[in-house]
Amino acid sequence: MRQRRLLVAAGVAALVAGFTATGAAPAMAAPPSRPIVIVVSPKGNDHNDGGIRSPLRSLAAAQALARAAALAGRGVQVQLTSGTYQLDKPLTFDARDSGRPGHPVEWTAAPGATPVLSGGSPVSGWRMSDASKNIYVASVPKGHDSRQLYKNDLAAPRASIAIARSDVTVTPSGMDIVNPALDYLATLPDQNRIEVESQDSFTDRYAAVQSISGTTVTMQQPGWQNNNWGYDTLAHPFAGGQLLLENSAAFLQPGQWYLDPTAGRLYYRAASGEDPAAESFVLPRLQSLVQVAGSYARPVHDLTFSKLRFSYSTWLSPGTSIGYADQQNGAFIPRTVPQPADYLSSCQSGCPLFEGARNSWAQMPAAVQVAAAKTVAFADDTFAHLGQVGLGIGNDAVANGSGTGLGVAGATVHHNLFTDLGGAGVVVGGIAPDAHHPSSPAMTVSDVTVDDNLVTDVAKDYKEMSGILSTYVSHAVISHNEVSNLAYDGIDIGWGWGANDPGGSPDYQNRGLYAYQPVYTTPTTLKDTQVTDNLIHGTKKVFHDGGSLYNLSANPGSVFSGNYIYDNRHTVGLYLDEGSRYVTEKDNVVQDSGVWVFTNASSTNNTSDNLIQHNWFNGGVQQTPGAAEHRNQIVDNVQVTGTAWPVDAQQVIAAAGIEPALRTFPGVTP
Repeated sequence: MRQRRLLVAAGVAALVAGFTATGAAPAMAAPPSRPIVIVVSPKGNDHNDGGIRSPLRSLAAAQALARAAALAGRGVQVQLTSGTYQLDKPLTFDARDSGRPGHPVEWTAAPGATPVLSGGSPVSGWRMSDASKNIYVASVPKGHDSRQLYKNDLAAPRASIAIARSDVTVTPSGMDIVNPALDYLATLPDQNRIEVESQDSFTDRYAAVQSISGTTVTMQQPGWQNNNWGYDTLAHPFAGGQLLLENSAAFLQPGQWYLDPTAGRLYYRAASGEDPAAESFVLPRLQSLVQVAGSYARPVHDLTFSKLRFSYSTWLSPGTSIGYADQQNGAFIPRTVPQPADYLSSCQSGCPLFEGARNSWAQMPAAVQVAAAKTVAFADDTFAHLGQVGLGIGNDAVANGSGTGLGVAGATVHHNLFTDLGGAGVVVGGIAPDAHHPSSPAMTVSDVTVDDNLVTDVAKDYKEMSGILSTYVSHAVISHNEVSNLAYDGIDIGWGWGANDPGGSPDYQNRGLYAYQPVYTTPTTLKDTQVTDNLIHGTKKVFHDGGSLYNLSANPGSVFSGNYIYDNRHTVGLYLDEGSRYVTEKDNVVQDSGVWVFTNASSTNNTSDNLIQHNWFNGGVQQTPGAAEHRNQIVDNVQVTGTAWPVDAQQVIAAAGIEPALRTFPGVTP
């Protein structure tokens, strides 16, 4: 330890005295306005001083040097040269990693470099396992599990088969098989690795099998019970949906894979003529890559990540006894909770005990996590090939590996690529009581900007997630993003169904929620959301519920304008769900939606006091029940024929999405 301290001290002295932002060693000391540069390379050596000619090797050594250098009062830039930096644990940042206003600590790519922060390991050494089915096997570390595998930098599907819902009957302990064609399931090995996935109306649920005997499938608890009560359940989805069996070698189809962690064997069924040895495979190991968190008294601040790629993570909870008892947009029930004994009949459209569990819901953790932080920025980064949410800003404590949640102010997410993700691209804010009525002002999530990002082909495993989700946030700005190719919504704002707003909700009074939580008399932290000039398309590919642009609960001061929505499978374009209040939707273009605008207003909720003004649409119905009683104003909206948009609508279309000078991303064809 003493030797490391001496090396760090010597390195700092050399850097402060002799290196400029270019890494050159000038005759004079670098001007104080320029950052101290620390260089890292996979070919470096941690006994080096971190200069451009003598780079460090490990990120840990660079971090130690950066922390010491920041004490000199200068900006610090940690430059990563090209290569893959394989993490053996998440890279953690706390208050010691902070810069100061105008002089941040920046972790970035060296000029022209393409570094990758990886939570996975390459897989090679494929050999034939079953020639009749073209199944290959490779050795991997024993005891290591993963729900994802990436082939040629694209998620490969796990072994799975689709079954009809009529093939099984749901029981409190599992399922009874009624289709004799599935009797073979009882003969399969490793039955406790098999999972059931249920794609419903707005939920995408996973539950793990315990055992199969004859025609009786016993499921692991509490995941099974938690997936079968409440709303849009596995047993009784609101609108049908696909049912799948996953994660058994017996289910392998061409292009699919199966992992046996006990034996340390990875199986891949190749397509005809395919040679796995000619492909690139990466198996994720880590469940998060980066964790940024200070404390509420001492937050991380003035920290920037730029031009980095974050790749190869997994999230294992859905394959455990917990399962993924999805409730909406990445929220799930994470533990055993009290349930009625007859929940399969009495709690398929809610019940009082279900309301009692609502405040214990958890959020899906992100691969890159930020909490208790100020002025943290992500710019020009790539979040790709991750088995969960890409970036979580100010999520609940249970979604952060640090154990600290919320408490983010002044964060910026600018011009990043989010693609090939298991969950959403970006999730800002939490859903727990401290998110909407924080017990300390320092917990508030505020002033977060998400702009000029490309979010495409995300939520591939947890399909009910939107591309961008912002929950309880004061002044979120979501502008000039392109969000596309999603099973569910494009951009979703808010949480809570109006139940946590002042005076509560008559609907949730009837449901019994307020036997378990107070009726709040003060507003939530959700306010002043600006959703402007976004391009949203290719949404709603699986789930019919929800909307391409969606709000939930009171959001005073919010404006949704200048957004262009198209190709949403004739579902809902603009959706104001339960409790939406004080939202202005204006100057949006909605093309080819089945319902161009929907306000979910009823006599028992407070979807009220909204303004829907001067939007253009070319078809679809307007569903705004009780507009007068709820004081929802729907005025000056213009319907056109086909795509004969007037000039001002054309200007909205042209301006929507990523700003022209920023429409390039690594590996993406314009």
